[in-house]
Amino acid sequence: MMNGHYWGMGWGMWFIPLLIILIVYLLFKNNSQSKNQETPLEVLKRRYAKGEITKEEYEQMKSDLSK
Repeated sequence: MMNGHYWGMGWGMWFIPLLIILIVYLLFKNNSQSKNQETPLEVLKRRYAKGEITKEEYEQMKSDLSK
Protein backbone atom coordinates (compact mmCIF):
# COMPACT_ATOMS: atom_id res chain seq x y z
CA MET A 1 0.00 0.00 0.00
CA MET A 2 0.99 3.60 -0.42
CA ASN A 3 2.21 5.30 2.68
CA GLY A 4 3.94 8.60 3.51
CA HIS A 5 7.24 7.53 1.97
CA TYR A 6 5.79 7.54 -1.54
CA TRP A 7 5.32 11.33 -1.63
CA GLY A 8 8.79 12.01 -0.26
CA MET A 9 10.34 9.84 -2.93
CA GLY A 10 8.38 11.65 -5.66
CA TRP A 11 9.51 15.11 -4.58
CA GLY A 12 13.14 14.06 -4.35
CA MET A 13 12.95 12.37 -7.71
CA TRP A 14 11.92 15.66 -9.37
CA PHE A 15 13.57 18.24 -7.14
CA ILE A 16 17.20 17.11 -7.35
CA PRO A 17 17.43 16.91 -11.18
CA LEU A 18 15.60 20.23 -11.55
CA LEU A 19 17.98 21.84 -9.07
CA ILE A 20 20.99 20.53 -11.02
CA ILE A 21 19.53 21.78 -14.31
CA LEU A 22 18.87 25.21 -12.79
CA ILE A 23 22.43 25.50 -11.48
CA VAL A 24 23.92 24.50 -14.86
CA TYR A 25 21.64 26.98 -16.66
CA LEU A 26 22.63 29.85 -14.37
CA LEU A 27 26.33 29.09 -14.80
CA PHE A 28 26.10 29.12 -18.59
CA LYS A 29 23.86 32.20 -18.61
CA ASN A 30 26.32 34.25 -16.55
CA ASN A 31 29.25 33.04 -18.63
CA SER A 32 27.63 33.98 -21.95
CA GLN A 33 26.61 37.43 -20.68
CA SER A 34 30.17 38.34 -19.77
CA LYS A 35 31.33 37.57 -23.31
CA ASN A 36 28.65 39.77 -24.88
CA GLN A 37 29.33 42.91 -22.87
CA GLU A 38 30.57 45.84 -24.92
CA THR A 39 33.48 47.97 -23.84
CA PRO A 40 32.83 51.71 -23.46
CA LEU A 41 34.83 52.35 -26.64
CA GLU A 42 32.70 49.86 -28.60
CA VAL A 43 29.53 51.57 -27.34
CA LEU A 44 30.96 54.93 -28.40
CA LYS A 45 31.83 53.61 -31.87
CA ARG A 46 28.35 52.15 -32.27
CA ARG A 47 26.71 55.44 -31.26
CA TYR A 48 28.86 57.35 -33.76
CA ALA A 49 28.08 54.85 -36.51
CA LYS A 50 24.35 55.22 -35.83
CA GLY A 51 24.64 59.00 -36.04
CA GLU A 52 23.62 59.57 -32.43
CA ILE A 53 26.69 61.76 -31.81
CA THR A 54 28.77 64.06 -33.99
CA LYS A 55 32.42 63.55 -34.91
CA GLU A 56 33.47 66.25 -32.45
CA GLU A 57 31.50 64.58 -29.62
CA TYR A 58 33.00 61.21 -30.60
CA GLU A 59 36.57 62.57 -30.53
CA GLN A 60 35.99 64.31 -27.19
CA MET A 61 34.45 61.25 -25.56
CA LYS A 62 37.17 59.02 -27.01
CA SER A 63 39.88 61.22 -25.50
CA ASP A 64 37.98 61.26 -22.17
CA LEU A 65 37.93 57.48 -22.14
CA SER A 66 41.66 57.18 -22.78
CA LYS A 67 42.53 59.32 -19.73
